[in-house]
Amino acid sequence: MKRLTGVFAMLALTVSLFGQGGEYEYLYKNLPFEMPVVRKPVFPDNRLSVADCGGVGDGITLNTEAFNHAMTALSAKGGGTLTVPFGVWFTGPIVFQSNINLHLEKGALILFSPDFEAYPLTDTSFEGLETKRCQSPISGRDLENVAITGQGAIDGSGQAWRPLKKEKVTENHWKSVVKQGGVLSKNKSTWYPSDKSLKGAILSERNLNVPREPMTGPEWDAVKDFMRPVMISFVRCKNVLLEDVLFENSPCWTIHPLMCENVIVDNILVRNPAFAQNGDGLDLESCKNTLIVNSTFDVGDDAICIKSGKDEDGRRRGIPAENLIVDNCKVFNGHGGFVVGSEMSGGVRNVVVRNCEFLGTEVGLRFKSARGRGGLVENIFIEKISMFDIATEALLFDLYYSGRSALEALNENVAVVQEKAVPEVSEETPVFRNIFVRNLISRNARRAMYFNGLPEMNIENIQIEDAFITSQIGVELSESKDIRFKNVTIIPEKGPALLLNNVKNMTVDEFTCSEQSPAVRMTGIQNENIHLPPSMRLN
Repeated sequence: MKRLTGVFAMLALTVSLFGQGGEYEYLYKNLPFEMPVVRKPVFPDNRLSVADCGGVGDGITLNTEAFNHAMTALSAKGGGTLTVPFGVWFTGPIVFQSNINLHLEKGALILFSPDFEAYPLTDTSFEGLETKRCQSPISGRDLENVAITGQGAIDGSGQAWRPLKKEKVTENHWKSVVKQGGVLSKNKSTWYPSDKSLKGAILSERNLNVPREPMTGPEWDAVKDFMRPVMISFVRCKNVLLEDVLFENSPCWTIHPLMCENVIVDNILVRNPAFAQNGDGLDLESCKNTLIVNSTFDVGDDAICIKSGKDEDGRRRGIPAENLIVDNCKVFNGHGGFVVGSEMSGGVRNVVVRNCEFLGTEVGLRFKSARGRGGLVENIFIEKISMFDIATEALLFDLYYSGRSALEALNENVAVVQEKAVPEVSEETPVFRNIFVRNLISRNARRAMYFNGLPEMNIENIQIEDAFITSQIGVELSESKDIRFKNVTIIPEKGPALLLNNVKNMTVDEFTCSEQSPAVRMTGIQNENIHLPPSMRLN
């Protein structure tokens, strides 16, 4: 091993809290930005069981009316706790009201109906764009004090909604799904639950998942089944608590708080099959003052994902995701462990992520965007992250995001585009800056890090300290500036430990790599002001 020294300067952080107290006080110790202490909502001392309102937990009785009657009855008393006893509570959509805690007792399972007709199209936002989707199994708008708690489970019957790609499952699984009905794509590689779902998929080839052309009522109805709902949708709600419950098998994204304030996610488990299309765990969009703690995710897309709207729609909304603490979370599967973007047009700022483990995700820490988004991502503080078996990058910044997962892009061998003309900077240019990572350990990634910035707007002021990564290939930095590494060890199986392509203002202090690897290789013609220790061997 060889040890390399240089100069590294850490940002001085100012700590200021608006208050102390509460069971989450420990999370605010040494917080590098101002953030109010978030507390759990408090509910009136009224209790009502769904069984008291005609509900039957036998797994076949439809309890939609019983849930809605219980919500209304509790709301008339000023709110309280709606208990779900032991049993399988089969139901259609549940619409929340203010001051309600939906509490699942031990052995309670809420199972949502797979009947598409129970979920009418409604105006909403998806992937950061204003659109229509089917009504969410659980939803609430413009509410205060709402919670889902207890030791039970919620199942969204997602297998009835989701398309299935043959390549992602075993032959036996594929055959069993096809036997159940539905239709196949033209090339027989994807199963859809209905003709309407297939028609929507064909439409989405032009628009991804959100149609952008004006559509009439009949045109929407013709593709309705493709407009899969997110399972939990809270919009413009204040004081939201999700605690202890298992959320699984969602039709699309699992939990989607949108423009909410004071959100606590504590000790939940989110499970979707690895093959679940758009099977995100938690998509926190344009929310303010959020705690995500002690929770586990095993999903088919991004696990913990921070968003703030897409392109012009997101910039028009102009509500950033801000003031977020993620602590003690585990991710077993997913396109990314902790993710920012790609819909971040309203901005993301003031985020702490610490004490997390990513085990077998495609990417560990994933930042993604593209031209056209706009938005500013800044003041992100990440520490004490451990990773194992990361399929692509332990740390990824990709400002050329194409809609594919990192692994799909890798398998498709997407070539780097050689641009003939660089666009001017505008409100559509995404900005990523002031991001600090320390105490990161990753074993067995494909590539240690990849920074893929824009020539007109480099990724800026990224500081990595106390990192140890083993990987197939090393670190690649492209179109980045003001980069600082301190006490970083990169041990690639082949190639240089550090590849620099058009990097400006980089300082390396205490860099270690294996003896057989060249320390650094430079490509491009715009590398400048690179401060490396004299002992770093160029190749």
